[in-house]
Amino acid sequence: MLRAILLFLARRRGLRRFLETSQFAKPLTRRFVAGETLTEGLSVLRQLNAAGFLVSLDHLGENVATENEAQVSAAAIHQALDQVGEATATVAVKLTQFGLDLSDDICLENVEPLVRKARALGTRVEIDMEGTAYTARTLAIVEQLHRRHGAVRAVIQAYLHRSEADIRHLNALGVPVRLCKGAYSEPAELALRDPAAVDASYFRLAKLLLDEGTDPALATHDERMIAAARGYPKDKFEYQMLYGVRRELQAKLLREGYRLRVYLPYGDAWYPYFMRRLAERPANVWFVLRSMIGN
Repeated sequence: MLRAILLFLARRRGLRRFLETSQFAKPLTRRFVAGETLTEGLSVLRQLNAAGFLVSLDHLGENVATENEAQVSAAAIHQALDQVGEATATVAVKLTQFGLDLSDDICLENVEPLVRKARALGTRVEIDMEGTAYTARTLAIVEQLHRRHGAVRAVIQAYLHRSEADIRHLNALGVPVRLCKGAYSEPAELALRDPAAVDASYFRLAKLLLDEGTDPALATHDERMIAAARGYPKDKFEYQMLYGVRRELQAKLLREGYRLRVYLPYGDAWYPYFMRRLAERPANVWFVLRSMIGN
């Protein structure tokens, strides 16, 4: 019920506008968002790198409505790639930031130069997955970019019924995959709704990636899912976790010699991301409530 309420609130434009401009909200969001500017994001990135973490830098935003907005989003990622320099970091993007709602061609025109630049810099673009309305189109663009340039990683959501077939296809092509559980509200005909069934799917798909995939990433904060990779060579995969979530577990895995990449968001369009993080894990809600009362 709490998850459904938070996902509903994430779609409320009026509440979003209020909170994104509210000084009250900033101290709460800093647990999960590095800051509103690239400078703030890079500052946290360098701290994480210095501590031994890999990073995926994410300029927040989605569902742009005009070509100009798509170009502005692309320019922001170009700037981030230019500034990352020697940092151990990738960049993460959502294709609706770059015009996917307008057309596949417009989106590709904006994203492909980013992938070329990332390849030249020796890094990659992590292409996030959004709701199921975009799944097939996102994977088609990922496949094109991989074929032309490499330097991309796809995201697959374990709760979707189609995900095993998608992973087998991507594995056969040599496309790196990041596996997550899934954070969008989807109908039962498209996605598993029972948490135990989602967990079982994650276990099965994680094994498929670890056995047959190319440089897979397991995005999870669940210690049962983390244990699924025990016994595999530590240099054959990486764990990924969100900035501000399970920090003690992140440090533990790093001490044990695992590669761990922190997904580090920044930017002023933080509201949908923030609400999804609260919806994913009830402990995040209690953290925010404690912050509000000063504990």
